[in-house]
Amino acid sequence: MRARRPTRQIHVGSVAVGGDAPVSVQSMTTTKTADVDGTLAQIYALAGAGADIVRCTCNDEPAAEGLAQIVPRSPVPIIADIHFQHRLALAAMEAGVQGLRLNPGNIRKAEHIKTVAREAKDRGLPIRIGVNAGSLDPDIAEAHGGATPEALVASAERELGYFAEVGFDDVKISVKSSSVPTMIAAYRLLSETLDRPLHLGVTEAGPPPAGLVKSTAGIGALLAEGIGDTIRFSLTADPVEEARAGRQLLEALGLRERVGLDLIACPSCGRAEVDVIAIANEAQAALDDRELPLQVAVMGCVVNGPGEARGADLGIAAGRGKGHLFVKGKVVRVVPEAEMVDALVEEAERIVAEGIEARLAAADEGAEAEAEQAREELLQIQGTDANDDRAKIKRIREVAE
Repeated sequence: MRARRPTRQIHVGSVAVGGDAPVSVQSMTTTKTADVDGTLAQIYALAGAGADIVRCTCNDEPAAEGLAQIVPRSPVPIIADIHFQHRLALAAMEAGVQGLRLNPGNIRKAEHIKTVAREAKDRGLPIRIGVNAGSLDPDIAEAHGGATPEALVASAERELGYFAEVGFDDVKISVKSSSVPTMIAAYRLLSETLDRPLHLGVTEAGPPPAGLVKSTAGIGALLAEGIGDTIRFSLTADPVEEARAGRQLLEALGLRERVGLDLIACPSCGRAEVDVIAIANEAQAALDDRELPLQVAVMGCVVNGPGEARGADLGIAAGRGKGHLFVKGKVVRVVPEAEMVDALVEEAERIVAEGIEARLAAADEGAEAEAEQAREELLQIQGTDANDDRAKIKRIREVAE
């Protein structure tokens, strides 16, 4: 992980973007904005899944009127997404939104852009210049031989020029493409050219799992380089999945404190005593909705499990028909195999309520000894080379010689 590149800071309502502010998560509603109750329900769900900022379309007058009712009741700042009609940007500002997104590819008249910028300046409202490879200005695309990284950056720079003419400076920028390599190259170029806060995303990434893979590849690569101040996964799915994925990515990279579950599991091997995939999926389903900020491990055997996953807050490993529950690598309880997931959930909730040290102190007497006995029995049955490693290594050496 490289250090975050320094950028200017703006504020979308109460959320700081850029500078030393944490990387924020964004998503966008899929409801009709005129459906106030439906849109608010989705906004609350997005906020609960980790979204710091939510964008709503403002594509007609009823949508703008809906925003006037939505914004005061929203738990997070609202950005109005504007296409084609600059007057809808003015209407959205009247509705009280905390920010705008303008697409330079479909609002092209300089006087319209500057009119919106003047009004935003008077209101102290930020604007995202949302360049999209699929709707690039035809003249810029022609000049650069298509939707190249250079073309995307040129579009953003042209928009910035219009803003500069009216003294508007409260800006963040995105240069999105459905091509991950193009997107990465465009943001790298932009970060070398300007010090504006950057909104990262792979546009039209598609449905999971491919959409998740593409978004993570593009956004994650840039964040690891220190590029990016706010992110959005653009998935063909329930937008709650976008918010959840964005938050999980930031937590995985150490850019945000963990607030939810991080479940890890071994891929199974010759020592596995249970169906690891089934147990891991059952544990994930049981723990997901509880929003426990823990790293939880599901391991297939007691021989290596507690040791390999000793960095996890909590875990369970199978052995001789039983589940060995461990906290920070120390076995604290032994339960019947059929009760493994229930015991895991119960202990997770106790850790959150009481703390890890308290749960270590409350370990069942004899649990570690019982686990060690099971470990020794498995070693006697399976041997020390359950995966046939030594025989493979011998053959490798013979081939190599």
